[in-house]
Amino acid sequence: MRVGFDAKRIFHNITGLGNYSRDTVRIMSSYFSKNSYFLYNPKPGKIDRLKIADNLKVCFPKSKVWQKLNSLWRQKAIVKDLVSDKIEIYHGLTNELPVGIETTNIKTVVTIHDLIFVRYPELYSYIDGKIHYKKFKRAAQVADKVIAISEQTKRDIVEFLQVSPTKIEVVYQGCHSAFQKDYTSKEKEQVAKKYDLPNKYLLNVGTIQERKNLLTIVKAIKNTNHYLVVVGKETNYADKVKAYIKENNMQNRVCFLKGVSMEELAIIYQKTSIFIYPSIFEGFGIPIVEALYSKTPVISSVGSCFSEAGGPDSIYIEPHDDLALLKEINRIENDTLLQDKMKEQGWNYAQQFNDTVIANAIMDLYKGL
Repeated sequence: MRVGFDAKRIFHNITGLGNYSRDTVRIMSSYFSKNSYFLYNPKPGKIDRLKIADNLKVCFPKSKVWQKLNSLWRQKAIVKDLVSDKIEIYHGLTNELPVGIETTNIKTVVTIHDLIFVRYPELYSYIDGKIHYKKFKRAAQVADKVIAISEQTKRDIVEFLQVSPTKIEVVYQGCHSAFQKDYTSKEKEQVAKKYDLPNKYLLNVGTIQERKNLLTIVKAIKNTNHYLVVVGKETNYADKVKAYIKENNMQNRVCFLKGVSMEELAIIYQKTSIFIYPSIFEGFGIPIVEALYSKTPVISSVGSCFSEAGGPDSIYIEPHDDLALLKEINRIENDTLLQDKMKEQGWNYAQQFNDTVIANAIMDLYKGL
């Protein structure tokens, strides 16, 4: 089988969409190694987080014209290259499909991650919201199959994009293999020393933006001795959070880490006492799965997809209720039996997101086409 992937974010994105794209390609090329996989990349990238196996081929625009107009190539002109390369299935990994591919014999799959721009339009500019909606809806309607990364996302696709539920398959995201490894005491000590981590701390991971709701965690621990470690790309919202931290003299109890490698992040997860993810809405919530694999207790939000990711033994609160959050933090930290249960049952629940399950689900979908 000759499978093509939209590989832009594999080589140009270090956050959620990039991680999903890299993990999907890594899993498929490993578990079904006899296939040929073509990674269509509009231009050389600076991100080198995917090992290029023998069955992977990175493809750039073939003509000099489209090498210069690479964004347009990805949107439409790429179709000619796909036909030339005899691609049998093309998988748009991040919500999009090129215009015109529906006129070829190539079977198509698109992964839709979330429709947050529809549910919370105030978080996006008017123009961005309109562009996203047009691209997502067209891709979902012309694709032969749609992958939703959660049941929540599937419901949103049906409701907002008017796509038949029979066309949509839910295939959960996994997480990077780094989070599924055990690390030595020496490795953990090295990371703790490098980032000056205390023996006990709370953890939040994710882009620091309003929807992720970091400020609620900071408010919850304001009058306590809890220490918070934050790992994530900063946006303007981070300034708001840091201003609150400064106003309340919390600078010595909240630290923001940058330049953390995937292996270092996995160790940071494994050393934390509680992972806290009070996001307002997500398509799935992969940091929750990373925490479960790390055998770390999780506190997240009620609603959205969070219980799908966290399972029945994580704890869920109203996202803006800082008093409820503090209560649950203290309850977990003061109850070793509860900690042990959350760690073990959480890890067991996370096994449905392992590489084998995901690989087989995607390949079954490909074969069905």
